[in-house]
Amino acid sequence: MAHDPASPRPVRRVGWGQRISRWDFKLSPYLYISPFFLLFAVFGAFPLFFNVVVALHDWHRRTGMGEFVGLDNFTWVLQQPLFWRSLENTISIFLLGGVPQLFLALLIAAILDQNLRARTFWRMSVLIPFVVMPVATSMIFGQVFGQFGILVPNLQELGLLTDYSSPFFQDRFLSHVAIGSMVVFRWTGYNALILLAAMQAVPRDLYEAATVDGASRLRQFFSVTIPSIRPTLIFVILTMTIGGLEIFDEARLFDGGGTGGGAGGTDNQWTTVMLYLFNLGFGQWQDRLGQAAAVGWIFAFIILLISLANFWLTRRISSSDATAPRPRRVRRRPPAPDLPTPSDITETSLEGARR
Repeated sequence: MAHDPASPRPVRRVGWGQRISRWDFKLSPYLYISPFFLLFAVFGAFPLFFNVVVALHDWHRRTGMGEFVGLDNFTWVLQQPLFWRSLENTISIFLLGGVPQLFLALLIAAILDQNLRARTFWRMSVLIPFVVMPVATSMIFGQVFGQFGILVPNLQELGLLTDYSSPFFQDRFLSHVAIGSMVVFRWTGYNALILLAAMQAVPRDLYEAATVDGASRLRQFFSVTIPSIRPTLIFVILTMTIGGLEIFDEARLFDGGGTGGGAGGTDNQWTTVMLYLFNLGFGQWQDRLGQAAAVGWIFAFIILLISLANFWLTRRISSSDATAPRPRRVRRRPPAPDLPTPSDITETSLEGARR
């Protein structure tokens, strides 16, 4: 019997199994990624927004939340000379530890990119300082630069030091050099492996073409390697900038927490912003959680500005560099037209005369 097109079609009932499978197909991707967002909401987003509340109130550890003060905590922080001194110390330590770290990482990555024997051993060995705990690194380097360490007695025997006390705990610049050396020791190998992975992804045809053109190894490094790893280089510089400005462990344990009670020296020679924040909110100085939260937000804004300036400067320098040499394209000239030979001209004239 033929079906009448005007009559309604019978409705098919969807079973529970099909409905559950549909919901499973739609919701399962979100369920798989939900643990990350739940953990981030509890341990990341909530402390971030709660820090805003703390920064806008007169908050203390013993009494808790006080009255609403607005931007008074930010104004108080900006008026403190010690905050600006700690900012100068942070930038100085970052430059003394970041710039040599970047050049050493590029050099080590370029060496490991060559055909070396036992390449796996050398690549794993450069990662050993990164595995060492920062507390252990700070205590070891603190002993090296101490009065009875390895460096100071040798300098005294050479006549370079006349005082028996260690100048690395007294002089402001030398203390920055010592702490910067810890940063170089700990993070150079890690950044070198990241740059090495980017160098290995560079097509070898570019190096062969540069060799054919007569480019030296040094010229190939600056004209082929650096432009080819530009995205990875920008990533390394940005992460190095953010991590270097947030230095805390090395400065806190440089003297074992002894000089000034871990305050960064007797005269705050190496007090960083993070160490200033810690001592302001949780240390021995004073119980000021509201001002400490304000320091965190001000410093986050400063890091954002420095990172953007660093990103812009890095892109300008890398884009103005010479581009990677490519194989020269030989322009093929169009084939010359076939010119008539004298015999052809004679035959053509004879045929014309016969006609």
